[in-house]
Amino acid sequence: MTSAQVDKGHAEQEPARAEAAGEGYQRGLGARQIQMIAIGGAIGTGLFLGAGKAIDRAGPSLILAYAIAGLVIFFIMRSLGELLMYRPVSGSFAEYAREFIGPFFGFVTGWTYWLFWVVTGITEVTAAATYMTYWWDIPQWLSALVFTVILYGANLISVKLFGELEFWFSMVKVTAIIGMILICAGVLTLGFSDAGDTATVANLWNDGGFFPEGIGGTLMTLQIVMFAFLAVELVGVTAGESKDPQTVLPKAINTVPWRIAVFYVGALIMILSVVPWSSFKPGVSPFVAAFEQMGLGVGAAIVNFVVLTAALSSCNSGMYSTGRMLRDLALNGQGPKSFTRLTKNGLPLVGTTFSAALMLVGVWINYQWPGEAFNYVVSFATISGMWAWIMILVSQLRYRARADRGELPQSSFRAPGAPFTSWFALAFIGLVIVMMAVDEDARISLYCAPLWALLLGVSYLVLKARNPENTAFVKR
Repeated sequence: MTSAQVDKGHAEQEPARAEAAGEGYQRGLGARQIQMIAIGGAIGTGLFLGAGKAIDRAGPSLILAYAIAGLVIFFIMRSLGELLMYRPVSGSFAEYAREFIGPFFGFVTGWTYWLFWVVTGITEVTAAATYMTYWWDIPQWLSALVFTVILYGANLISVKLFGELEFWFSMVKVTAIIGMILICAGVLTLGFSDAGDTATVANLWNDGGFFPEGIGGTLMTLQIVMFAFLAVELVGVTAGESKDPQTVLPKAINTVPWRIAVFYVGALIMILSVVPWSSFKPGVSPFVAAFEQMGLGVGAAIVNFVVLTAALSSCNSGMYSTGRMLRDLALNGQGPKSFTRLTKNGLPLVGTTFSAALMLVGVWINYQWPGEAFNYVVSFATISGMWAWIMILVSQLRYRARADRGELPQSSFRAPGAPFTSWFALAFIGLVIVMMAVDEDARISLYCAPLWALLLGVSYLVLKARNPENTAFVKR
Protein backbone atom coordinates (compact mmCIF):
# COMPACT_ATOMS: atom_id res chain seq x y z
CA MET A 1 0.00 0.00 0.00
CA THR A 2 1.46 3.32 -1.07
CA SER A 3 0.68 6.83 0.14
CA ALA A 4 -1.76 7.27 -2.72
CA GLN A 5 -3.83 4.42 -1.26
CA VAL A 6 -3.81 5.58 2.34
CA ASP A 7 -7.17 7.38 2.34
CA LYS A 8 -8.89 4.31 0.94
CA GLY A 9 -7.11 2.12 3.46
CA HIS A 10 -8.40 4.17 6.39
CA ALA A 11 -11.91 3.06 5.56
CA GLU A 12 -11.01 -0.60 5.86
CA GLN A 13 -10.81 -2.78 8.97
CA GLU A 14 -7.51 -3.30 10.83
CA PRO A 15 -6.83 -6.86 9.57
CA ALA A 16 -7.41 -5.84 5.97
CA ARG A 17 -5.00 -2.92 6.32
CA ALA A 18 -2.32 -5.14 7.81
CA GLU A 19 -2.72 -7.73 5.04
CA ALA A 20 -2.51 -5.11 2.30
CA ALA A 21 0.63 -3.73 3.88
CA GLY A 22 2.55 -6.75 2.61
CA GLU A 23 2.82 -5.01 -0.79
CA GLY A 24 3.59 -8.30 -2.55
CA TYR A 25 6.21 -9.46 -0.04
CA GLN A 26 6.09 -12.84 1.63
CA ARG A 27 5.69 -12.92 5.39
CA GLY A 28 8.63 -15.20 6.05
CA LEU A 29 10.06 -13.70 9.26
CA GLY A 30 8.90 -15.46 12.41
CA ALA A 31 8.89 -14.34 16.02
CA ARG A 32 12.27 -15.95 16.79
CA GLN A 33 13.95 -14.13 13.90
CA ILE A 34 12.29 -10.77 14.56
CA GLN A 35 13.35 -10.92 18.21
CA MET A 36 16.98 -11.56 17.28
CA ILE A 37 16.93 -8.90 14.55
CA ALA A 38 15.71 -6.46 17.19
CA ILE A 39 18.42 -7.56 19.61
CA GLY A 40 21.17 -7.59 16.99
CA GLY A 41 20.20 -4.15 15.74
CA ALA A 42 21.19 -2.68 19.09
CA ILE A 43 24.55 -4.48 19.27
CA GLY A 44 27.24 -3.69 16.74
CA THR A 45 30.81 -2.61 16.23
CA GLY A 46 29.91 0.64 18.00
CA LEU A 47 29.94 -1.31 21.26
CA PHE A 48 32.68 -3.82 20.54
CA LEU A 49 35.14 -1.28 19.11
CA GLY A 50 33.83 2.28 19.50
CA ALA A 51 33.33 2.09 23.25
CA GLY A 52 37.10 2.22 23.78
CA LYS A 53 37.27 5.80 22.51
CA ALA A 54 34.18 6.77 24.52
CA ILE A 55 35.63 5.33 27.75
CA ASP A 56 38.84 7.30 27.18
CA ARG A 57 36.79 10.49 26.85
CA ALA A 58 34.25 10.04 29.65
CA GLY A 59 35.47 7.33 32.03
CA PRO A 60 32.83 5.45 34.04
CA SER A 61 30.23 8.16 33.33
CA LEU A 62 29.86 6.56 29.91
CA ILE A 63 27.56 4.12 31.69
CA LEU A 64 25.17 6.98 32.43
CA ALA A 65 25.40 8.23 28.84
CA TYR A 66 24.40 4.80 27.52
CA ALA A 67 21.56 4.54 30.05
CA ILE A 68 20.05 7.93 29.14
CA ALA A 69 20.55 7.39 25.41
CA GLY A 70 19.03 3.94 25.79
CA LEU A 71 15.92 5.48 27.35
CA VAL A 72 15.67 7.85 24.39
CA ILE A 73 16.02 4.91 21.99
CA PHE A 74 13.14 3.20 23.80
CA PHE A 75 10.98 6.30 23.33
CA ILE A 76 11.86 6.29 19.62
CA MET A 77 11.07 2.61 19.25
CA ARG A 78 7.74 2.92 21.05
CA SER A 79 6.86 5.81 18.73
CA LEU A 80 7.75 3.59 15.79
CA GLY A 81 5.72 0.77 17.32
CA GLU A 82 2.64 2.98 17.55
CA LEU A 83 2.95 3.79 13.86
CA LEU A 84 3.62 0.17 12.90
CA MET A 85 0.46 -1.03 14.62
CA TYR A 86 -1.50 1.71 12.86
CA ARG A 87 -0.17 0.59 9.46
CA PRO A 88 2.61 -2.06 9.23
CA VAL A 89 4.40 -1.41 5.93
CA SER A 90 7.87 -2.31 4.70
CA GLY A 91 8.51 1.33 3.77
CA SER A 92 8.13 2.05 7.48
CA PHE A 93 9.27 5.51 8.55
CA ALA A 94 9.63 6.75 4.94
CA GLU A 95 5.96 5.93 4.42
CA TYR A 96 4.97 7.58 7.69
CA ALA A 97 6.98 10.71 6.88
CA ARG A 98 5.26 10.82 3.49
CA GLU A 99 1.82 10.51 5.05
CA PHE A 100 2.12 12.72 8.13
CA ILE A 101 4.76 15.33 7.28
CA GLY A 102 4.68 15.59 3.50
CA PRO A 103 5.77 13.86 0.28
CA PHE A 104 9.11 15.67 0.20
CA PHE A 105 10.02 14.37 3.65
CA GLY A 106 9.07 10.84 2.65
CA PHE A 107 11.29 11.21 -0.40
CA VAL A 108 14.21 12.54 1.66
CA THR A 109 13.78 9.90 4.37
CA GLY A 110 13.65 6.99 1.94
CA TRP A 111 16.73 8.04 -0.03
CA THR A 112 18.66 9.11 3.08
CA TYR A 113 18.03 5.81 4.84
CA TRP A 114 19.02 3.99 1.67
CA LEU A 115 22.29 5.96 1.55
CA PHE A 116 22.88 5.28 5.22
CA TRP A 117 22.79 1.54 4.65
CA VAL A 118 24.86 1.67 1.47
CA VAL A 119 27.58 3.65 3.26
CA THR A 120 27.32 1.38 6.31
CA GLY A 121 27.50 -1.70 4.08
CA ILE A 122 30.65 -0.36 2.42
CA THR A 123 32.39 0.32 5.72
CA GLU A 124 31.28 -2.90 7.38
CA VAL A 125 32.21 -5.28 4.56
CA THR A 126 35.58 -3.50 4.31
CA ALA A 127 36.00 -3.90 8.06
CA ALA A 128 35.05 -7.58 7.84
CA ALA A 129 37.75 -8.08 5.20
CA THR A 130 40.25 -6.39 7.51
CA TYR A 131 39.32 -8.67 10.40
CA MET A 132 40.01 -11.72 8.21
CA THR A 133 43.69 -10.75 7.99
CA TYR A 134 43.97 -11.57 11.71
CA TRP A 135 43.97 -15.27 10.78
CA TRP A 136 44.97 -15.40 7.10
CA ASP A 137 47.14 -13.26 4.85
CA ILE A 138 44.66 -12.82 2.01
CA PRO A 139 43.93 -9.71 -0.07
CA GLN A 140 41.38 -7.44 1.53
CA TRP A 141 39.53 -6.89 -1.72
CA LEU A 142 39.06 -10.63 -2.17
CA SER A 143 37.47 -11.11 1.24
CA ALA A 144 35.23 -8.09 0.68
CA LEU A 145 34.12 -9.47 -2.70
CA VAL A 146 33.37 -12.92 -1.30
CA PHE A 147 31.40 -11.56 1.67
CA THR A 148 29.37 -9.21 -0.53
CA VAL A 149 28.51 -11.93 -3.05
CA ILE A 150 27.51 -14.40 -0.32
CA LEU A 151 25.27 -11.93 1.50
CA TYR A 152 23.80 -10.70 -1.78
CA GLY A 153 22.96 -14.27 -2.77
CA ALA A 154 21.40 -15.00 0.61
CA ASN A 155 19.16 -11.96 0.31
CA LEU A 156 17.92 -13.13 -3.08
CA ILE A 157 17.09 -16.68 -2.03
CA SER A 158 14.41 -15.92 0.56
CA VAL A 159 13.59 -13.49 3.32
CA LYS A 160 13.62 -16.47 5.68
CA LEU A 161 17.30 -17.08 4.90
CA PHE A 162 18.06 -13.42 5.65
CA GLY A 163 16.27 -13.88 8.97
CA GLU A 164 18.26 -17.02 9.75
CA LEU A 165 21.56 -15.29 9.05
CA GLU A 166 20.60 -12.40 11.30
CA PHE A 167 19.46 -14.83 13.98
CA TRP A 168 22.85 -16.55 14.15
CA PHE A 169 24.86 -13.35 13.73
CA SER A 170 22.94 -11.89 16.66
CA MET A 171 23.34 -15.08 18.67
CA VAL A 172 27.14 -14.79 18.41
CA LYS A 173 27.07 -11.18 19.64
CA VAL A 174 24.69 -11.92 22.49
CA THR A 175 26.67 -14.97 23.59
CA ALA A 176 29.92 -12.98 23.59
CA ILE A 177 28.53 -10.20 25.78
CA ILE A 178 26.84 -12.58 28.23
CA GLY A 179 30.06 -14.59 28.41
CA MET A 180 32.06 -11.44 29.19
CA ILE A 181 29.59 -10.42 31.90
CA LEU A 182 29.78 -13.86 33.52
CA ILE A 183 33.60 -13.92 33.39
CA CYS A 184 33.80 -10.45 34.94
CA ALA A 185 31.31 -11.49 37.62
CA GLY A 186 33.53 -14.46 38.40
CA VAL A 187 36.61 -12.26 38.67
CA LEU A 188 34.80 -9.86 41.02
CA THR A 189 33.36 -12.55 43.29
CA LEU A 190 35.96 -15.34 43.15
CA GLY A 191 39.07 -13.28 42.45
CA PHE A 192 40.51 -15.56 39.75
CA SER A 193 42.71 -14.39 36.82
CA ASP A 194 45.46 -11.77 36.83
CA ALA A 195 42.91 -9.02 37.52
CA GLY A 196 41.50 -10.74 40.60
CA ASP A 197 43.50 -8.70 43.10
CA THR A 198 42.55 -5.30 41.69
CA ALA A 199 39.01 -5.96 40.46
CA THR A 200 36.42 -4.08 42.49
CA VAL A 201 33.22 -2.13 41.92
CA ALA A 202 35.04 0.82 43.49
CA ASN A 203 36.94 1.19 40.19
CA LEU A 204 33.82 2.99 38.99
CA TRP A 205 34.65 6.00 41.17
CA ASN A 206 38.16 5.54 42.60
CA ASP A 207 40.18 6.81 39.64
CA GLY A 208 39.14 10.48 39.37
CA GLY A 209 35.53 9.92 40.32
CA PHE A 210 32.53 8.85 38.26
CA PHE A 211 32.99 11.94 36.02
CA PRO A 212 36.80 12.04 35.69
CA GLU A 213 36.64 14.25 32.59
CA GLY A 214 33.73 16.35 33.83
CA ILE A 215 30.18 16.58 32.48
CA GLY A 216 31.58 18.05 29.27
CA GLY A 217 33.55 14.89 28.60
CA THR A 218 30.40 12.82 29.02
CA LEU A 219 28.42 15.05 26.67
CA MET A 220 31.12 14.78 24.01
CA THR A 221 30.61 11.01 23.87
CA LEU A 222 26.92 11.28 22.98
CA GLN A 223 27.50 11.03 19.23
CA ILE A 224 29.58 7.88 19.78
CA VAL A 225 26.86 6.46 22.00
CA MET A 226 24.08 7.21 19.53
CA PHE A 227 26.13 5.78 16.67
CA ALA A 228 26.27 2.50 18.59
CA PHE A 229 22.45 2.36 18.57
CA LEU A 230 22.04 3.00 14.84
CA ALA A 231 20.09 0.19 13.12
CA VAL A 232 17.86 -0.50 16.13
CA GLU A 233 15.01 0.88 13.97
CA LEU A 234 15.58 -1.85 11.35
CA VAL A 235 12.85 -3.93 12.94
CA GLY A 236 10.38 -1.42 11.45
CA VAL A 237 11.50 -2.25 7.91
CA THR A 238 10.62 -5.92 8.53
CA ALA A 239 6.94 -5.06 9.15
CA GLY A 240 5.81 -5.98 5.64
CA GLU A 241 7.42 -9.43 5.88
CA SER A 242 6.72 -10.38 9.48
CA LYS A 243 4.39 -13.21 10.39
CA ASP A 244 1.67 -11.80 12.63
CA PRO A 245 3.24 -8.31 12.92
CA GLN A 246 0.50 -7.15 15.32
CA THR A 247 1.85 -9.59 17.92
CA VAL A 248 5.53 -10.01 17.06
CA LEU A 249 6.62 -6.39 16.60
CA PRO A 250 5.32 -5.05 19.95
CA LYS A 251 7.07 -7.88 21.78
CA ALA A 252 10.35 -7.15 19.98
CA ILE A 253 10.13 -3.42 20.71
CA ASN A 254 9.31 -3.97 24.38
CA THR A 255 12.58 -5.87 24.80
CA VAL A 256 14.58 -2.68 24.11
CA PRO A 257 14.96 -1.64 27.81
CA TRP A 258 16.38 -4.90 29.05
CA ARG A 259 18.57 -5.30 25.94
CA ILE A 260 20.22 -1.96 26.60
CA ALA A 261 20.35 -2.58 30.36
CA VAL A 262 22.15 -5.90 29.91
CA PHE A 263 24.25 -5.52 26.78
CA TYR A 264 25.39 -1.93 27.24
CA VAL A 265 24.94 -0.76 30.82
CA GLY A 266 25.50 -4.16 32.40
CA ALA A 267 28.51 -5.04 30.25
CA LEU A 268 30.20 -1.67 30.86
CA ILE A 269 29.61 -1.85 34.63
CA MET A 270 31.29 -5.24 34.76
CA ILE A 271 34.21 -4.36 32.47
CA LEU A 272 34.95 -1.05 34.20
CA SER A 273 34.77 -2.76 37.59
CA VAL A 274 37.37 -5.34 36.57
CA VAL A 275 39.62 -2.95 34.63
CA PRO A 276 40.17 0.72 35.66
CA TRP A 277 38.85 3.08 33.00
CA SER A 278 42.26 4.73 32.52
CA SER A 279 43.58 1.44 31.12
CA PHE A 280 41.40 1.71 27.99
CA LYS A 281 42.67 3.43 24.85
CA PRO A 282 40.96 4.71 21.69
CA GLY A 283 41.00 2.23 18.83
CA VAL A 284 41.27 -0.78 21.16
CA SER A 285 38.19 -2.84 21.92
CA PRO A 286 37.33 -2.66 25.64
CA PHE A 287 36.57 -6.37 25.44
CA VAL A 288 40.07 -7.12 24.17
CA ALA A 289 41.60 -4.83 26.81
CA ALA A 290 39.63 -6.55 29.56
CA PHE A 291 40.68 -10.03 28.40
CA GLU A 292 44.33 -8.94 28.29
CA GLN A 293 44.10 -7.42 31.78
CA MET A 294 42.75 -10.73 33.05
CA GLY A 295 45.57 -12.63 31.36
CA LEU A 296 43.25 -14.35 28.90
CA GLY A 297 45.12 -13.95 25.63
CA VAL A 298 42.55 -15.94 23.71
CA GLY A 299 40.20 -13.03 24.19
CA ALA A 300 41.66 -11.12 21.22
CA ALA A 301 40.80 -13.95 18.83
CA ILE A 302 37.32 -14.28 20.32
CA VAL A 303 36.58 -10.57 20.00
CA ASN A 304 37.96 -10.53 16.46
CA PHE A 305 35.49 -13.27 15.52
CA VAL A 306 32.64 -11.41 17.22
CA VAL A 307 33.34 -8.10 15.48
CA LEU A 308 33.62 -10.00 12.20
CA THR A 309 30.10 -11.36 12.69
CA ALA A 310 28.88 -7.92 13.80
CA ALA A 311 30.24 -6.38 10.59
CA LEU A 312 28.70 -9.10 8.43
CA SER A 313 25.40 -8.71 10.29
CA SER A 314 25.37 -4.99 9.54
CA CYS A 315 26.17 -5.57 5.86
CA ASN A 316 23.46 -8.23 5.68
CA SER A 317 20.96 -5.77 7.16
CA GLY A 318 22.07 -3.20 4.59
CA MET A 319 21.39 -5.60 1.73
CA TYR A 320 17.94 -6.25 3.13
CA SER A 321 16.83 -2.71 3.91
CA THR A 322 18.17 -0.93 0.83
CA GLY A 323 16.14 -3.06 -1.56
CA ARG A 324 12.95 -2.44 0.45
CA MET A 325 13.52 1.31 0.67
CA LEU A 326 14.17 1.63 -3.06
CA ARG A 327 11.02 -0.34 -3.84
CA ASP A 328 8.93 1.83 -1.52
CA LEU A 329 10.25 4.94 -3.27
CA ALA A 330 9.56 3.43 -6.69
CA LEU A 331 6.01 2.44 -5.73
CA ASN A 332 5.37 6.10 -4.96
CA GLY A 333 6.89 7.33 -8.20
CA GLN A 334 9.91 8.70 -6.35
CA GLY A 335 12.38 6.21 -7.81
CA PRO A 336 12.93 4.21 -11.02
CA LYS A 337 10.03 1.86 -11.85
CA SER A 338 12.44 -1.05 -12.24
CA PHE A 339 12.92 -1.06 -8.46
CA THR A 340 9.32 -2.24 -8.00
CA ARG A 341 10.05 -5.69 -9.46
CA LEU A 342 9.87 -8.69 -7.17
CA THR A 343 11.18 -12.20 -7.69
CA LYS A 344 8.83 -15.16 -7.47
CA ASN A 345 9.87 -15.37 -3.81
CA GLY A 346 8.69 -11.80 -3.22
CA LEU A 347 12.19 -10.24 -3.06
CA PRO A 348 13.17 -6.82 -4.53
CA LEU A 349 15.74 -8.05 -7.06
CA VAL A 350 16.68 -4.83 -8.87
CA GLY A 351 16.90 -2.60 -5.80
CA THR A 352 19.01 -5.11 -3.87
CA THR A 353 21.29 -5.68 -6.89
CA PHE A 354 21.78 -1.95 -7.42
CA SER A 355 22.67 -1.40 -3.76
CA ALA A 356 25.02 -4.39 -3.64
CA ALA A 357 26.81 -3.12 -6.74
CA LEU A 358 27.34 0.26 -5.09
CA MET A 359 28.71 -1.47 -2.00
CA LEU A 360 31.27 -3.24 -4.18
CA VAL A 361 32.22 0.01 -5.91
CA GLY A 362 32.63 1.61 -2.49
CA VAL A 363 34.91 -1.19 -1.35
CA TRP A 364 37.06 -0.66 -4.43
CA ILE A 365 37.17 3.12 -3.84
CA ASN A 366 38.14 2.55 -0.23
CA TYR A 367 40.91 0.21 -1.33
CA GLN A 368 42.25 2.62 -3.97
CA TRP A 369 41.80 5.95 -2.19
CA PRO A 370 41.44 5.49 1.58
CA GLY A 371 41.73 9.24 2.10
CA GLU A 372 39.68 12.14 3.36
CA ALA A 373 37.11 12.16 0.54
CA PHE A 374 35.91 8.68 1.48
CA ASN A 375 35.95 9.52 5.18
CA TYR A 376 33.62 12.46 4.50
CA VAL A 377 31.05 10.06 3.06
CA VAL A 378 31.43 7.57 5.90
CA SER A 379 30.95 10.29 8.52
CA PHE A 380 27.52 10.99 7.04
CA ALA A 381 26.18 7.70 8.44
CA THR A 382 25.48 9.04 11.94
CA ILE A 383 23.53 12.12 10.91
CA SER A 384 21.55 10.22 8.26
CA GLY A 385 20.61 7.53 10.77
CA MET A 386 19.41 10.14 13.25
CA TRP A 387 17.32 11.76 10.50
CA ALA A 388 15.26 8.55 10.40
CA TRP A 389 14.72 8.80 14.17
CA ILE A 390 13.60 12.42 13.86
CA MET A 391 11.10 11.46 11.17
CA ILE A 392 9.75 8.64 13.33
CA LEU A 393 9.16 10.99 16.26
CA VAL A 394 7.61 13.81 14.23
CA SER A 395 5.38 11.36 12.33
CA GLN A 396 4.20 9.84 15.59
CA LEU A 397 3.36 13.27 17.00
CA ARG A 398 1.36 14.13 13.88
CA TYR A 399 -0.37 10.76 13.85
CA ARG A 400 -1.26 10.89 17.55
CA ALA A 401 -2.79 14.37 17.13
CA ARG A 402 -4.96 13.20 14.23
CA ALA A 403 -5.94 9.97 15.98
CA ASP A 404 -6.93 11.88 19.13
CA ARG A 405 -9.15 14.10 16.98
CA GLY A 406 -10.87 11.01 15.61
CA GLU A 407 -9.55 11.49 12.07
CA LEU A 408 -7.60 8.21 12.14
CA PRO A 409 -8.00 4.93 14.04
CA GLN A 410 -6.09 4.65 17.29
CA SER A 411 -3.06 2.39 17.33
CA SER A 412 -3.25 -0.76 19.43
CA PHE A 413 0.29 -0.05 20.73
CA ARG A 414 0.33 3.54 21.94
CA ALA A 415 3.64 5.08 22.99
CA PRO A 416 3.59 5.65 26.78
CA GLY A 417 4.08 9.21 27.91
CA ALA A 418 3.67 10.66 24.42
CA PRO A 419 3.74 13.40 23.29
CA PHE A 420 6.10 14.43 26.12
CA THR A 421 8.47 11.49 25.60
CA SER A 422 8.61 12.20 21.86
CA TRP A 423 9.49 15.84 22.46
CA PHE A 424 12.14 14.80 25.00
CA ALA A 425 13.69 12.41 22.46
CA LEU A 426 13.72 15.14 19.80
CA ALA A 427 15.42 17.54 22.22
CA PHE A 428 18.03 14.91 23.07
CA ILE A 429 18.80 14.30 19.39
CA GLY A 430 19.14 18.07 19.02
CA LEU A 431 21.69 18.05 21.85
CA VAL A 432 23.64 15.28 20.11
CA ILE A 433 23.74 17.31 16.89
CA VAL A 434 25.05 20.31 18.83
CA MET A 435 27.77 18.11 20.35
CA MET A 436 28.66 16.88 16.86
CA ALA A 437 29.09 20.49 15.76
CA VAL A 438 31.43 21.13 18.70
CA ASP A 439 33.47 17.96 18.13
CA GLU A 440 36.02 18.50 15.37
CA ASP A 441 36.12 14.79 14.53
CA ALA A 442 32.34 14.55 14.04
CA ARG A 443 31.70 18.00 12.57
CA ILE A 444 32.27 16.80 9.01
CA SER A 445 28.94 14.93 9.18
CA LEU A 446 27.14 18.25 9.37
CA TYR A 447 29.06 19.56 6.35
CA CYS A 448 27.91 16.62 4.23
CA ALA A 449 24.23 16.94 5.17
CA PRO A 450 23.47 20.24 3.30
CA LEU A 451 25.06 18.90 0.11
CA TRP A 452 22.96 15.75 0.25
CA ALA A 453 19.84 17.82 1.03
CA LEU A 454 20.52 20.06 -1.99
CA LEU A 455 20.91 17.03 -4.26
CA LEU A 456 17.66 15.54 -2.99
CA GLY A 457 15.82 18.86 -3.28
CA VAL A 458 16.78 19.29 -6.93
CA SER A 459 15.94 15.65 -7.69
CA TYR A 460 12.55 15.97 -6.04
CA LEU A 461 11.64 19.07 -8.06
CA VAL A 462 12.67 17.35 -11.29
CA LEU A 463 10.59 14.25 -10.52
CA LYS A 464 7.61 16.33 -9.48
CA ALA A 465 7.79 18.36 -12.70
CA ARG A 466 7.92 15.18 -14.77
CA ASN A 467 5.02 13.58 -12.89
CA PRO A 468 2.60 16.41 -12.06
CA GLU A 469 -0.35 14.01 -11.74
CA ASN A 470 1.37 11.64 -9.31
CA THR A 471 -0.51 11.89 -6.00
CA ALA A 472 2.63 10.88 -4.12
CA PHE A 473 3.87 14.44 -4.68
CA VAL A 474 0.71 16.06 -3.33
CA LYS A 475 0.38 16.86 0.38
CA ARG A 476 -3.02 15.73 1.64
